[in-house]
Amino acid sequence: MLIRAIGLKLRMAYCERLKSLGLGKLFEISEILPSEDIAALVYLWNPLTIVTCVGFNTTPVENLFIILSLYGACIRVAPLAAFGWVVASHLSLYPTILIIPVILLLGNGPDATPRKLFLMYKKDEADNSSKGRVVNGLSEQKKFSWRPVGLFFVWVLIWTLYTLVLCGIFMRNYGGLSEMFNRTYGFILTVKDLSPNIGVLWYFFAEVFEFFRDFFLIVFHVNILFMILPLAIRLKHRPCFLAFVYMAICSMLKPYPSVGDSALYLALLALFFNELAEMQFSFFLFCGFVGVSLLSPVMHNLWIWRGTGNANFYFATGMAYACFQGNTFLPSSFLKQETSHVRTL
Repeated sequence: MLIRAIGLKLRMAYCERLKSLGLGKLFEISEILPSEDIAALVYLWNPLTIVTCVGFNTTPVENLFIILSLYGACIRVAPLAAFGWVVASHLSLYPTILIIPVILLLGNGPDATPRKLFLMYKKDEADNSSKGRVVNGLSEQKKFSWRPVGLFFVWVLIWTLYTLVLCGIFMRNYGGLSEMFNRTYGFILTVKDLSPNIGVLWYFFAEVFEFFRDFFLIVFHVNILFMILPLAIRLKHRPCFLAFVYMAICSMLKPYPSVGDSALYLALLALFFNELAEMQFSFFLFCGFVGVSLLSPVMHNLWIWRGTGNANFYFATGMAYACFQGNTFLPSSFLKQETSHVRTL
């Protein structure tokens, strides 16, 4: 329901933007499918979502609070956005970077007008003089609203203190907050458990020399941070799509990924179904995800339980899974930027 509500807000913002540009009739005559319904169906009927629920994974709970934060930011309710972001960041480390899309949603709304590429000159029809006047090809940009952003940070502080107090009460007999952070965030950052998963870092750190372990830990974790600012600058006028890109990158590079992570960002990708209809290799990517989903448990069974395979078989499916994820958000990002420029012009 929350994904569908976000899709409705995006469609309404898109309609208002076209009307502000004087293109309201274009929205009425265009065949636009209800992307919010498609996104909800993609998440609910996705086999990855079903597998996650059958396996009693906590990823759906994390996904719930991520979507709750994005929905609160779309409707500009700072307490709700802050609550979802704080709880999602408490459950896992990587939703922390979603603070940038949340801030952009609170300040600009779900669909902001990008910077004008050039000025169009048009002669004044009411004036017969040879002088022309400069008119904007786009409507005036809305100013960034700092008030909901300030309220968001205030509520982030309140919810964080409230969460830490509750955790301190429950953990006082188990080592306190320091032990909690060591077993949650510390466990993620140090990658101590090298059990096979659908990611690629477990195999790499199983093969790397211990002397270089700390260096590559820093490299892999900082690699995500290096992408935050350039993507935010490039997609600042599309914060919901920016959130999709961030989640796809985290799902691909995090040390302990889950198929539930992919289920969430694929549902967010479906929110832009109409704009990404011309995306290339979509059928190839669909078949790739289906193939990896079928081969991964087979290779895991052959290696772990039957002993007839080796780690390379299962790692190959993890590498293919990471490649398909990269080929999902990279072409979609380029196509989304192109469609934004076309709509701007």
